[in-house]
Amino acid sequence: MNPAVTQSKVLLVEDEADVRDLMLLHLKRDGIQAEAVEDGEAAARLLQNGKYDLVILDWMLPGLSGLEICKRARSGSLGTAAKTAPILMVTARADTSDIVIGLEMGADDYVTKPFEIPVFLARVRSLIRRGRAVDAAGPVSAYEVGPLKLNIESHDVRCGSDLLDLTPSEFKLLAALMSNQGRVLSRERLIDLVQGQGVAVVDRAIDTHVFGLRKKLGACAEIVETIRGVGYRVRALD
Repeated sequence: MNPAVTQSKVLLVEDEADVRDLMLLHLKRDGIQAEAVEDGEAAARLLQNGKYDLVILDWMLPGLSGLEICKRARSGSLGTAAKTAPILMVTARADTSDIVIGLEMGADDYVTKPFEIPVFLARVRSLIRRGRAVDAAGPVSAYEVGPLKLNIESHDVRCGSDLLDLTPSEFKLLAALMSNQGRVLSRERLIDLVQGQGVAVVDRAIDTHVFGLRKKLGACAEIVETIRGVGYRVRALD
């Protein structure tokens, strides 16, 4: 059992009984309080009336799809708690375009079917930990992932004791990734987060900025992961 996620409350939305039972079994073995439903309407009702540390959504569901639930949750129509709850999309739709759509609709991460249970549980733990950290800290101005440290107010980035010299675009890109640690951000989402006064980013230029950023990160470069065909993320470190 992982003490970082013990007694977390998770909503599992999955219509395949065998898959749902397997996921429930392993979630509960990990000390997680999991509640399961098999259709979108039931999930929407629970989200409106409850607070969950994580929502695990199948894409293809009877009635409301997982994608529609995700969209409604992020719009706020299912309540404040649902708007900010981490969402893990679990789907057989493994095409890159489908994954990007799921992320753009507000999913924090995804697992494609069939999946390995250790991978599934690792994603669950990561999202729960990140959600709890955000709740506890509130607005923050500094981020730390292993030896990599970023301070918004002082505009400093350090890898260990080394002070790094980043361009405004590289700094905003790294800040966006570190503030969403463990979450995959598509190129389109990164453009939205990085654009601003004095910073103009278009289309695949994100790849160029990431390439330049990694060169400057040196020993910390591996913290920024490429999710092929989808985007980038700062990996969660235990």
